[in-house]
Amino acid sequence: MKYAIIGGTGNYGAGIPNRIEIIHTEYGRVELDIIDYDGIEVAFLSRHGKSHGLPPHKINYRANMAALKKAGVEYVFATCAVGSCNKKFPVGSIVLIKDFLDFTKNRASTFFDGENGVSHVDMSDPYCTNLRSVFINKISGEKLDYKGDAVYVCTEGPRFETASEIRYYGSIGGDVVGMTNVPEVVLAKELGMCYCAVGIITNWCTGFTGEDISLHEIAGSVDKNKSTLTDIFMDIFSMELGKDNCSCKDALINL
Repeated sequence: MKYAIIGGTGNYGAGIPNRIEIIHTEYGRVELDIIDYDGIEVAFLSRHGKSHGLPPHKINYRANMAALKKAGVEYVFATCAVGSCNKKFPVGSIVLIKDFLDFTKNRASTFFDGENGVSHVDMSDPYCTNLRSVFINKISGEKLDYKGDAVYVCTEGPRFETASEIRYYGSIGGDVVGMTNVPEVVLAKELGMCYCAVGIITNWCTGFTGEDISLHEIAGSVDKNKSTLTDIFMDIFSMELGKDNCSCKDALINL
């Protein structure tokens, strides 16, 4: 099982699963839906749980990524519901995440805490170059309002950000804001996985337009895009994906 989809807010499934697998890791237990797509098995993991019971700061990111690795996953597409602080990225559109700014505070963010020596991970290409390229080529002609690459600002949550925080994030290069992609992307890189994240713009960030954040608006933006995105991910998984066009497998540096 080489392929996985991680669903964010509003995306709690990718079709009727053939079976459910329970993966036990040293960090905890993880439930995966296993979907058959034209003979290819794809694992679906709901980041917040199927009933959206896990707030962003309580998600067991290490267990999730360790479970995917234990299941044999090498390629991951993730969806992230994000707010926009860039006028080029309106509500309802999608972006590919190209880099991140980490403002989380209290999360276990690595598999390497020093028990077995010191390791570092190269973040020059946090989101797999190859998967991003394949995705861009694949969406030509699809009914997606794709707006380009974006820098993701990850905050601790579960509160939304203040208007002053949003102004600051925009001033240092942030484009979209969410609460979940870090440390998920870092852990994937530590495990040598090819990982690509698609941001679904669900709202304007606090103070950006003077409008309040609407949960109805968030749900509507995700619903508009999730089915098409799932189909694209599945089609990409049916292609021949190699690890020679990216540096993901070699990102971990052991000292």
